[in-house]
Amino acid sequence: MTDSAPSSAPTAASSASAAPALSPRVAAYQPTPDFPFADLQPVAVWRHFAALCAIPRQSKHEAALRDLLAAWAEGRGLASEQDGVGNLVIRKPGSPGREQEAGVILQGHLDMVCQQNSGTGHDFQQDPIRPVLKDGWLLAENTTLGADNGIGVALALAALEADGLSHPPLEVLLTVDEEAGMGGALGLAPGLLRGRYLINIDTEEWGHLYLGCAGGMDVNVTYPYSSEPAPAGWTVAKISLTGLSGGHSGIDIHKERGNAIKLLVRLLGELGQQLGTEAWRLLHLEGGTARNALPREAFATVILDPACLAEIEATLATGAQALARELKGVENGLSVRLSELPSLAGPAMAPAAQRQLLAALNAAPHGVARMSMSVPGIVETSNNLGVLSVANGQARANFMVRSLVDSAAQAHARRIADLFGLIGADCQLTDGYSGWKPNPDSPLLALAQQVYAAQFGGSAQVEVIHAGLECGIIGAKYPGLDMLSFGPTIHGAHAPGERVEVETVARSWQFLVALLAALPRV
Repeated sequence: MTDSAPSSAPTAASSASAAPALSPRVAAYQPTPDFPFADLQPVAVWRHFAALCAIPRQSKHEAALRDLLAAWAEGRGLASEQDGVGNLVIRKPGSPGREQEAGVILQGHLDMVCQQNSGTGHDFQQDPIRPVLKDGWLLAENTTLGADNGIGVALALAALEADGLSHPPLEVLLTVDEEAGMGGALGLAPGLLRGRYLINIDTEEWGHLYLGCAGGMDVNVTYPYSSEPAPAGWTVAKISLTGLSGGHSGIDIHKERGNAIKLLVRLLGELGQQLGTEAWRLLHLEGGTARNALPREAFATVILDPACLAEIEATLATGAQALARELKGVENGLSVRLSELPSLAGPAMAPAAQRQLLAALNAAPHGVARMSMSVPGIVETSNNLGVLSVANGQARANFMVRSLVDSAAQAHARRIADLFGLIGADCQLTDGYSGWKPNPDSPLLALAQQVYAAQFGGSAQVEVIHAGLECGIIGAKYPGLDMLSFGPTIHGAHAPGERVEVETVARSWQFLVALLAALPRV
């Protein structure tokens, strides 16, 4: 699942490039029974997920996995096809007697969000993910797990592999570059898909059926600033704000978790109010690593007048205590530290530029802007200040805006751009992507509710998600598709400690098998 708005679809050269050489350990796609959580059910799904964990699949670096999956499909006698941007389709004929029925597309994305705790040292282009099993959940303790969307991919691959399932013709569409901008869906070739139904397996709350999602766009801010030599004899120090929960910047945006960038900017602003720019100056400022993840950490490198060090420490301590009180029960791990660094050569931000930038960042919106009036309890419009870098005379910030209403997304993005325009920043708005308009009369939804009730009792909850799914883009390219999304329960997607509830994976498989069997035989 993504929440970032792309500037354009990737070119064939960028997404469909040749796969890099892999180590012998992952030189083949090997869903074998020999993996650390082999006792989990359904075994076929977990075997595939274990194989996916072994193969690096950072956004824009999915070629190795895609090519291995194509070879795996060929080895099983399944036809596959790749389009110009690197999306992969694997086809399986309908089960006996169902070969001529309307087909169904199972859809997920190959890439994952790559986040890790400081000091972990994980190389997402080389190292495998190492899941552990705790209290009914499979998780990665210091990195993202890739259950988003690896479990969805594993469910689809298990359906391709399974003998004895009753199903119409299957197409498994595995897209690339979803988490970094939905590039695969945007570049999806026309005429590639043949099915009438599309089941997206990329939502994260079991017992919920999704039939709509938010669209979005990015605001990319660039602010060139003037610098001047740092005062001689001052102390170089680093202010670190760490320990926040992070999370998915769409589905977690309403939970009032802290944004490390916004909180550190607030503390720096308080330093400015208390001491002006005569006692401290900004050298570098950075926070966040992904536009679709809530920033967990932010760091400022500053230069301080040693005579004011005690007052600076006291101001930071008072500010940190205020933040801890305000976020109690939500961000109990918040930490603010001031540590001295070896002397650095380099200029400091000019005082006027420092005041302007910090004021604009402090005033910039983050979080929920409006709740939906038509879908109660759902966020309509929001934004996330996801990435900030201030260094070498240039500040860059990314705001990811999303809304159920396209015009509202555009208006909110324009508001952010207008704010930064007041300080002379250049602001580029992406073209964005539309959301998936709900169709409550969907025959696929009605059938899914019947199947859910028969399998589990009761009714599944019908939802519209405040996050990016590829359904809207795919549906625009293939009008007439009847679409639905579901998935197991995943917590902490896009943040270290991401986890998937094991029992809900088994239920998702049971539901998928029953739904494929029940699809209208037309």
